[in-house]
Amino acid sequence: MLVSTAKYFLTWDEAVQSGVQVAGGKGWNLGRLAQYGFKIPIGGILTTCAYEEFIKHNSLQDMVNNIPQSVTGENIDEINNQDSLNQLRQKIKAGSIPPLIVEELKTKLDSMGILERPLAVRSSASAEDSAKASFAGIHESFLNVCGIDNILESVTGCYASLWSNRAIAYRRKLHIKDDEVMTGVVVMEMVDAQAAGVGFTCDPQTGRQDTLVINANFGLGETIVTGTVEPDTYYLDASPWNSVPRLVERKTGRKEGVTCLNQNGGTQFLMTPDSSSKQVLSDENIEKLGLLLSRVFEALGDCDQHQDVEWVFDGRDFILVQSRPVTALPRRTFASLKNQPDIWSNGNYRDAVPMVLSPLIRRLTINTIDEILKSNYTETGYTLPEGLQFSRFFNGRLYCNLSALQWAMYDALGSLPSAFNIGWGGHQPEIELKDPKPFKGLSGLKRLWRGIRGVTLINRATKKAPETHARVLHSIESLTQKGFSHLQDKDLIQRYNQLSKISIEFTGEFSFLSGAASIPIGGLIKILPKYFGERAPMVLNALMVGGSAGITSADHGYRLVELAEIARRDNDAAQYFDDTAFDPIDWEDQLPERSTFKQAFREFIKEYGHRAVYELDIINPRWNEDPSYLLNIIHSTINTADLSQLKAKQKGKFEQAWQEVKNKVPSKKHSTIKKLISKAQEGAAVREKTKSVLAVMMEAYRKIAQELGSRFCQRAIIEEQADIYFCTWPELVSILNGQWDGVGIKALITKRKVFMKEMESIAPPDIIMGDTPKYTEPAPRSSGNYLTGVPVAAGKASGKARLISHPAEGNRLQPGDVMVAPSTDPGWTPLFLKASAVIMETGGFLSHGAIVAREYGIPAVVNIPGVMRVIKEGWEVDVDGDEGKVFLKG
Repeated sequence: MLVSTAKYFLTWDEAVQSGVQVAGGKGWNLGRLAQYGFKIPIGGILTTCAYEEFIKHNSLQDMVNNIPQSVTGENIDEINNQDSLNQLRQKIKAGSIPPLIVEELKTKLDSMGILERPLAVRSSASAEDSAKASFAGIHESFLNVCGIDNILESVTGCYASLWSNRAIAYRRKLHIKDDEVMTGVVVMEMVDAQAAGVGFTCDPQTGRQDTLVINANFGLGETIVTGTVEPDTYYLDASPWNSVPRLVERKTGRKEGVTCLNQNGGTQFLMTPDSSSKQVLSDENIEKLGLLLSRVFEALGDCDQHQDVEWVFDGRDFILVQSRPVTALPRRTFASLKNQPDIWSNGNYRDAVPMVLSPLIRRLTINTIDEILKSNYTETGYTLPEGLQFSRFFNGRLYCNLSALQWAMYDALGSLPSAFNIGWGGHQPEIELKDPKPFKGLSGLKRLWRGIRGVTLINRATKKAPETHARVLHSIESLTQKGFSHLQDKDLIQRYNQLSKISIEFTGEFSFLSGAASIPIGGLIKILPKYFGERAPMVLNALMVGGSAGITSADHGYRLVELAEIARRDNDAAQYFDDTAFDPIDWEDQLPERSTFKQAFREFIKEYGHRAVYELDIINPRWNEDPSYLLNIIHSTINTADLSQLKAKQKGKFEQAWQEVKNKVPSKKHSTIKKLISKAQEGAAVREKTKSVLAVMMEAYRKIAQELGSRFCQRAIIEEQADIYFCTWPELVSILNGQWDGVGIKALITKRKVFMKEMESIAPPDIIMGDTPKYTEPAPRSSGNYLTGVPVAAGKASGKARLISHPAEGNRLQPGDVMVAPSTDPGWTPLFLKASAVIMETGGFLSHGAIVAREYGIPAVVNIPGVMRVIKEGWEVDVDGDEGKVFLKG
């Protein structure tokens, strides 16, 4: 809602409501900082409407309108154009501000108590400090302005600077029209600066996004902004695993002088040779400022757009005087990819994190996944570009830099992009390779060596998996078993740091644990094609059926079948599930203690209660908090559940496939194949158990969040406990350590809820080429009226198609239906028990859906582009998991 244009001077709150076109970029950002609880100087904004009234009042419209028609980037230095611009600037400086505006400005500044105090008067153009254009140093600012006459003179000086050579050249370079840039003026109290400077939530020189950079000098910050002196520079580790950004490097600048206030107004530069060896900020204050910058990144940058922040230190607190987006960062990628666009894909990520992530978990998620991916290479001796990021957010969803990942797999291990894409899932192009022969020459030998090293690390991790899992689980249990309600605020910060330490260690081991199945499967892929040709994947899939060696995500599915059978035999449970008023929330009260089902279900919750649907986002309740989803599955399968029939079906598929092996493969290779099958199944079990342990870790973060939600709700910092998931860890830590009172966090929560809802309504693109979203065209039907995908689980089945976008819709899936899904994570597993076959839009051979479908013996075809738009609800379909085809009957 825009305020009336008759109002020319806005408070910070009014500036936010009015928007950037009225308040200008600098004023709008300052308003948002104030709204979100940051300390900024007392003041407000003279609107862009005041500038337009000024131009009209002084009859300067024609001169202003002539500039775009006559002055270009190429002819700006011509004498006639210079004369026109000089004349316009002089007339603006000599112009009078309309009395109505002057009176409102005086009244507002006086009511704020700052009319007679030293002020800063700074330009705030409507296109300034935006994501596309910063206008840094382009328009004028005036410091230590005293008295209304000097304020008005500074305002006209800001107006005139809109028509300086540098301002016009900047607009022409960025193709910004003159009439798109109206200027507002920020008028705010000067801060008594002991020190000042600029902070970046990234490293603008190198492009690293995991580093905070702070420049500091004594006195005012003008010496840094103008580059007059060499300031102190501090580098901080911005990892979200640190509750507070950690100082890792400091460079003490020469600091040849300082800018300070002049008694007669304005500023003066004084030489200070004695300050060159002194550190401007203490280590404690550097990290305090680092936490503040992290909050700005989360509040104004939404964990995606890095910020350039001007700050002042008054000896007690940090006051922010400006924040603008960092508009350009050096691209961090491999040298070989410099001339190719980044390909961002949501392919593999859609298994576990297809959703718009809640603010509280975003940075932890992106950091965890990136570290898992990076350890694949760094642990084998391969050097990644410093500061390379494999992940980014787009409209709140996570995407992977497939260009970088394809190149890393090729350059480090010799895997070609085509082979990588098959395993990754998703629908993305391949990078261009100059030399598609990865194993020739010295580079080839290095790739072979790294491959051997990788196999060694996987084998070692697999062997130690039980020990690793037990160690991590024990550490988390020790941390969480007593709960958190008895802890002081600062003790909760310590718990967060302890949990993060466990997370860092486990993340480094995760990639090799999750790769446990890849080596034996690779061995089978080398043997079987020799005897089965194109049918080798089908035979391999069938050989993997029903050989569960503790695949946890499959096991909890088996247990649900058993529970449904128990419920069918238990009169109390049967009556509970058959009741027309069946309520899954009330199961503890509704079922008597004598119920065998109740006892069995309690055991299930004890073992698997840490899981959840889309469990990597801690906003989602765990099954031990709300088991409704599970009980609804049991409710819908109580009359059809038959584990012995499922096992018999699995056994039959395996025996049929093994008979084919016996018929076609020499007997001397049979033991090798059996051993590889066993190892592959064990590897799949390790992979899924590793994911389960990760879910336990996420539950621990959720438990801390739940405690904070209760605590902050009681203190009225937030409205309800669940609002905690729309906060961020830097914000929570700032409140816990007393650095912030939490005022403004409710406004942030409201904004984030709106953003999340908006993003959830937008269909995510399959890939982003550079910065351009691309939507994959739905898979075309062949002449035989079928769709083709990747076969990942053997067999054939028919049924009615049920389009399930989210597990919460699983009640529509009836036993015998074909489940059509975008992707699946462990939370989907119970639905597999009802499906006769599975079809997915994305996925690869080792994706969750593939592993579970193979284990259960359910035919599955994955990675069919746009399949949920092609197949209609209720269509009869035939799924051929041997050939990777889906026949459409309509």
